[in-house]
Amino acid sequence: MKRFFYFIALLIAAFLAGSPLKAQVSFGDAKLFNEHWLFSLSDDSTFVRPAFDDSQWRKLSLPHDWSVEAQLSPTLASCTGYLPGGIAWYRKHFNIADKAARHYIYFEAIYNRSEVYLNGHLLGKRPNGYISFLYDMTPYLNEGDNVLAVRVDHSRYADSRWYTGSGIYRDVWMIAAPDTHFAQWGIGWHATSINDKMASVVVDMEVEKHAATTARLEAQATLFDADGKQVASKRVRVSDGKKGMTKETVTLKVPKPQRWDLSSPYLYTLKTELLSNGKRIDGSETKVGLRTLKFDADKGFALNGRWMKVKGVCLHHDAGVLGAVVPHDVWKRRLQNLKEIGVNAIRMSHNPQAPVVYELCDELGLLVMDEASDEWEFSKRKWLQGWNVGKPGFDGTFDFFEEWIERDVTDMVRRDRNHPSIFMWSIGNEVDYPNDPYSHPILDGSTISQPMFGGYDPKAPDAMRIGIIAKRLATCVRAVDTSRPVTGALAGVVMSNQTAYPQAVDVVGYNYTEDRYDQDHATYPKRIIYGSENRSDYEAWCAVRDKEFIFGQFIWTGTDYLGESGSWPSRGLYTGLLDLGSFTKPRGHFRASLWSEKPVTYIGTYPKHNYLSIDAWDSWNYEAGQPIRVVCYTNAPQARLLLNGKVVGEMKPYDQKTGIISWDIPYQAGELVAEGCDKDGRVMSNYSIKTSGRPYALKVTADRATLSGDRAVAHITIEVVDENGIAVKLADNNITCEVEGPAKLLGLEGSDNQDMGDYTDNYQRVYRGRLLAYIQSVGKQGPVKVKFTSPLLQGAEVSLQVEK
Repeated sequence: MKRFFYFIALLIAAFLAGSPLKAQVSFGDAKLFNEHWLFSLSDDSTFVRPAFDDSQWRKLSLPHDWSVEAQLSPTLASCTGYLPGGIAWYRKHFNIADKAARHYIYFEAIYNRSEVYLNGHLLGKRPNGYISFLYDMTPYLNEGDNVLAVRVDHSRYADSRWYTGSGIYRDVWMIAAPDTHFAQWGIGWHATSINDKMASVVVDMEVEKHAATTARLEAQATLFDADGKQVASKRVRVSDGKKGMTKETVTLKVPKPQRWDLSSPYLYTLKTELLSNGKRIDGSETKVGLRTLKFDADKGFALNGRWMKVKGVCLHHDAGVLGAVVPHDVWKRRLQNLKEIGVNAIRMSHNPQAPVVYELCDELGLLVMDEASDEWEFSKRKWLQGWNVGKPGFDGTFDFFEEWIERDVTDMVRRDRNHPSIFMWSIGNEVDYPNDPYSHPILDGSTISQPMFGGYDPKAPDAMRIGIIAKRLATCVRAVDTSRPVTGALAGVVMSNQTAYPQAVDVVGYNYTEDRYDQDHATYPKRIIYGSENRSDYEAWCAVRDKEFIFGQFIWTGTDYLGESGSWPSRGLYTGLLDLGSFTKPRGHFRASLWSEKPVTYIGTYPKHNYLSIDAWDSWNYEAGQPIRVVCYTNAPQARLLLNGKVVGEMKPYDQKTGIISWDIPYQAGELVAEGCDKDGRVMSNYSIKTSGRPYALKVTADRATLSGDRAVAHITIEVVDENGIAVKLADNNITCEVEGPAKLLGLEGSDNQDMGDYTDNYQRVYRGRLLAYIQSVGKQGPVKVKFTSPLLQGAEVSLQVEK
């Protein structure tokens, strides 16, 4: 019998307009707790004392990443982008104004090894820098002044293979609640059946009671459609009033259910309420998505019964100049730009990310592979002088693995399980990398498509341990959620096949191992296989496109990122389909020609060579008569090339072997146009590039004219143009930005991976004639004027309005 997994899921997005956290933690009255913090990049045991004089500390608002504020230096580690770590403290003075019985502090994440104190009392420690966590402050609160003190220890700063950031880099929330309330992440959902007539939805509600109660407790779940109309509701008596946890379950019948899909991500709203003697005492609201998932060893993957290819990308959590503090609007633009080029899935590489990312994927219609970690009980190599250069370091998270990994994995699933976008849980990435650290005799005489660091090393950890740990972590996932498969991203499949790892998971991810697809499908016919991490080249995609049993791939990467850098100068890894400013790179246009369902045509150029590049930039400035290769990325059946209105490249059919159409022509100034045409010669899409003159002026465009006052972000694109307004893509002018009004400059991003200058000021060099400015509102209303100037060029400005 053909092996397949059929998962039907009702899943809930973790946000509520006006109070996003209510769905995330499932209880209480949550308020942002980001303002009026104090910060010191130093370490002293006296900082924990409530009476400590912190009046000279730096005042700031959270989220905050201190590493990105520092200067890049070749003396620091390449793995984390030549930026430092350190030890720092945050303090906040506050009073409790409400009369709630209990108060909690919730951190979406702190990087890393945090300790949180209230009025000198240790609330708890959390070493993992990506996991959300909550502490009950109630026993240690004072009636008057209270002091929170948070120690963040990132002294082992080269502890990751990529940039992590340092500090309280995600939102912080204060939660007020009664003694009896829903438990943290205590609302869970799954659908037992979905068809066109009816969906049956099981709702689990965990109630936490800090003291016994004799009151009549009831839990109610009500579902509303996208128009606010109630479609189902049910109330149940909470069976136990004793102190502790009680779990109750109801089933909702949803008539004529609407499906959550990639093209139409329909979201219901679920309202859960806890009542005491008929009076509401707690509750939350979440967005709900209904869809079916099916995984099959021969046919691949189906969403809502439609077999499809997963066209995914891997994403780290930074945004270049912004570091690890990435606002909602920045994430939204990035995800929209990825979806625009045909991406339909995101891999959270290689850790749980900020709640806002999952919320946006729910809203936009993007599948998500959530991932727990990049290493387990032993450290991987961390390159310090450039990627795979020199002698590596071995700092990492291994020292707290045994104590925390099961809780970390469990908390990831409990926090994120209610997102319709999530369709797989990954328990780890490349933990089976051959000889980094595990080894096995099979490595003698074996090869993979990545460096193996030699053959079998009997002194290295035994690879058989991988299977043992995988079983433990898969059990943690399934204890919380069985509506999605467990997966892992395998780097050394040749070695892992000798262990229990592939059998411990439901779906097996292959990193850069396309050459084993056919062999392993034949050897393990019940194994469900996909590309969990892949190169951007055409051949890697063909291995997915042409094999029905391979359901998709995740390209490394969706966007450029800090860290995992080459030798100095190098800010990060330059493999993205988008650059650090989330603009589409040439390889992003090439990917669009393979993945987009809309007509796509793009042309890039370079001096004639006998190769076809997927990284050709769209510039048209060369020496007269110079032989130039023009490459066209298109999904049209054929294309032709015109220069100044005349055909200079004959109509050529799409090349199934390379995915690229090309022409070699002598350079002549003017306008070069590629036309992607249907079989009858009708133009489906086109792309134009023009010869530019010398830099003359600045041209600015904003993605919005108005901003809300709650830290909304406008993206302003600055281009250098010539006297005719044509973009000068070879320009490298320096730009100064000045902001007037209730907004501030968050950063200027040129997207040049080799520009190792100062990113903390308002002065930056354009790259390929372009620069991006992030402008954020600061809470007040009024007009904003953003001015850009550059020596010898005409300046430009843009006006914004900050509203309520």
